[in-house]
Amino acid sequence: MAAENFWENRELAQKTMEEASSLRSKLEAVTQIDRELADLWVLLELCEIEPEHVQLQNLPELEQSVEKLQKDISNLEIRAFLSGPLDQKNAIISINAGAGGTESCDWAAMLFRMYQRWITSRGWEIEINDVLPGEVAGIKSATFTVKGPYAYGYCKAERGVHRLVRISPFDANHRRHTSFASVDVIAEIDEPKEISVSPNELKIETFRSSGKGGQNVNKVETAVRITHIPTGIVVTCRNERSQHQNRATAMKLLLSKLYAKRLDEQKAEMERFYGEKGSISWGNQIRSYVLHPYKMVKDLRTGYTTSDAEGVLDGALDPFVEAWFRAGCPSKRMQGIRDEEEGTA
Repeated sequence: MAAENFWENRELAQKTMEEASSLRSKLEAVTQIDRELADLWVLLELCEIEPEHVQLQNLPELEQSVEKLQKDISNLEIRAFLSGPLDQKNAIISINAGAGGTESCDWAAMLFRMYQRWITSRGWEIEINDVLPGEVAGIKSATFTVKGPYAYGYCKAERGVHRLVRISPFDANHRRHTSFASVDVIAEIDEPKEISVSPNELKIETFRSSGKGGQNVNKVETAVRITHIPTGIVVTCRNERSQHQNRATAMKLLLSKLYAKRLDEQKAEMERFYGEKGSISWGNQIRSYVLHPYKMVKDLRTGYTTSDAEGVLDGALDPFVEAWFRAGCPSKRMQGIRDEEEGTA
């Protein structure tokens, strides 16, 4: 960074600065814990030479210091799990409503809101690439990019089918309904050298966005849909104001999906791309959100459960993600947990 020609390539310089910042944050996390531990030992030594009544007065401060140290060590432990080659990348999240019409579309919109709040609470940025509204309410699908340190590493824990049980606000008879929506998460790849796409393999379509953005997006075909013919992968972007910007974003989405698919093929684990998520229906969910007759959110992979359903839907997802990391993503136990839940139901 001290080189004279460092800023000649601004894009490369920005990536270098981001990498340097990431390395500093890793080192700072360790040195911070080292300082906290040293301060705690000093405080303990001082307390030992004080009278008993003074020791009791210092007890709350000691407990607070220990709790902070435990929390920082826990956060450092979670960072240690994020050692994958793509974990530091931005994440691309796609939400798709399952079968069930308006119910599932509304549930997809609730998930979209939940992730927006979670992303904001972590200090990350969100860039909405495409949203397809439902016919009555909610959304049929949404694709958005999460920008922040280790965004993909954290967000990949959310990949799968999510189930909601509640009294339907769209049912005049107030009956209980079960809705499903799927969440796909891939890492954002700039331009992977391993992926080469021929123009002959692409089917590019343009259409009007018919959404927010002024007269231009409503009168001009600014939205872009790209289909990769050999694989059948389809990406759409309509958020930008110009067709050129939407096309560039759509190509980045397509390359990221093709790269994720290539990695799965190399590891001979295609279930990680589609199979693990499964069909958007009963028996394939990774998490259940129950709002009636009781309130509970349960992750079926780890067994982590909370009764604060409203808090979870407001973005309190960190405990679920941390439990997933600590459990080592136990996919082998997943079917047994599902069977237990279905038997209880």
